[in-house]
Amino acid sequence: MPTPLDHEFVRSAARAADRTAAPLAASPDEEPAGVPHRGLARRVKTLVAAYRSPDSALHGSGRSVAAALTHLGALRAVQTPTGLFAGGDNVQSPPDSAFTVNDVCDAHVLATGAGPELREVTAALAEIAGAACGSLLTGGVHTPNHRWELCAALARLHRSFPDDRLLDRVEEWLCEGVDIDADGLYSERSANYAAHVSNPSLLVLAEVLGRADLLYAVERNLATTLDLIRPDGTVETVHSRRQDQNHPFPLAPYLPHYRLLAIRTGRGDFARVARLAAVGGIDDPDLLAETLLTPDLCRALPAPTAEPLPRDRYLTTARLAARASATAHTVVYGGSDVPEHRRIRSGLACNPTFLRLFAGDAVLDAVRLSRGFFDLGPFRAADMQQLDANRYRLTETLTAAYYQPLPPDRRRDDGAYRMADEGRFSAAMAFPDRPRDEVSHTTRVEVDLREDGADLRIDISGPRVPWALELTFRPGGVPEGAVPIGDGRWCLTTGPMTYRVGDDEIRIEAAVEAGEPLAGPDRSDALRYDPGQDYTVVGGTDATTGNRVYIGGHGPHTLTVALRARRPAPVV
Repeated sequence: MPTPLDHEFVRSAARAADRTAAPLAASPDEEPAGVPHRGLARRVKTLVAAYRSPDSALHGSGRSVAAALTHLGALRAVQTPTGLFAGGDNVQSPPDSAFTVNDVCDAHVLATGAGPELREVTAALAEIAGAACGSLLTGGVHTPNHRWELCAALARLHRSFPDDRLLDRVEEWLCEGVDIDADGLYSERSANYAAHVSNPSLLVLAEVLGRADLLYAVERNLATTLDLIRPDGTVETVHSRRQDQNHPFPLAPYLPHYRLLAIRTGRGDFARVARLAAVGGIDDPDLLAETLLTPDLCRALPAPTAEPLPRDRYLTTARLAARASATAHTVVYGGSDVPEHRRIRSGLACNPTFLRLFAGDAVLDAVRLSRGFFDLGPFRAADMQQLDANRYRLTETLTAAYYQPLPPDRRRDDGAYRMADEGRFSAAMAFPDRPRDEVSHTTRVEVDLREDGADLRIDISGPRVPWALELTFRPGGVPEGAVPIGDGRWCLTTGPMTYRVGDDEIRIEAAVEAGEPLAGPDRSDALRYDPGQDYTVVGGTDATTGNRVYIGGHGPHTLTVALRARRPAPVV
């Protein structure tokens, strides 16, 4: 017996498309001034999907066709003689143009064979795709996910305009191997690029090429993402190597992938997340086109399975652990790339947050440890060890040096020594040739994840330097028991504090095991966050915002911190 269709899902997708398409169809001759090429192609695809879908208010509408032709004219106008599209930060970019060509090709599939009303649209789409084909066939990339976006465009071009050269080029890229690790994370570890690029691209490639292994790669990534979903309906990004490492990422963009894989595999856990991704409603105008291109999306979901609680997961490749229970969801992270590369750089995991705690509406968004050691920035673990089932140790040793005179055989009469980078700064001093006197500073953080929060033991050793543990709470509550020090900041010295939002709360209690007393509210030199010179030298910062509570002092120190979530018992 065939699986029934989910008519409400399709109607919701049509309504989302109509919210974009209807205003465009209302003024079909209006030129889309200032719309980037990717936006133009996306609009065309949505207008054609609305025309094709019986669930759309624009089904069979000539005004929808006219608006699509207007946008196609604008898109052709920004296509350069190379076939690539003008505009954007990446000049003459094959992968950026591939995003647009993917939508052009999908629109072409929808328009082809839809009747004489779309004949002109079909021809314009074919012309644009054909003009881009040569540059995409030979073009290069500059990020890992671009490979799969470019391959998806080549596969779509082959689907509409068969050419073995396109498949040969796809194979050349795929022979590098898909960059998915043993834990199911893509190399960029980015929720944004997994949801918007890698997963949808690999799904198309799996379909066009008949490659079950590519479909399985997507399933593995979605299975891992299950354990990265936070109680607020976002996906954890602290470990990302891309722009989303400092921002929450919504679950909604994962909806079509969880839905499709749930339907095709029968996985109830995927069905549960597909429903969760749609809780806030469907706003993606692209989804209607996907239902037409992939009819399996329209089938009813299998029965969802309940979320298993408590749940523990340690991703060894990203050095990220999470423990979820009915009371608390806690994340501990020690996978920064900065200790190895000794720089802040696009494409590296740089976020210094090493712990988060969710207790319903009370959220501890970030725990960071700032140190005043040669301006080298906050604690970012270079190593993370699993000590026991839910116990972890994060470690970082910073080293700076004072340099001795050059040996006689390295000296120059003209004093013109080569520029060199010594890890903190650069100078014409030939640093590698000099004897050095090193100064070291080691930080160890042991974390015991509990069902109601976490226990921290923080050991700071080395020379006497100021340090501050910064706890950033999501706005909505007030720290009770901490001393206000201005500008949305508080200080905790003795006794516990509680951050309460409604009936949910997080309780913090700190104690010194070794070292001098904690700094009071008058010690602003210690009670602050220092992003380090990589940021300050260019006038930047990666500081958090929100309600910030500081525990600080001058090390060496051994500090224990207990974090406890409290929530009302669920009503049975």
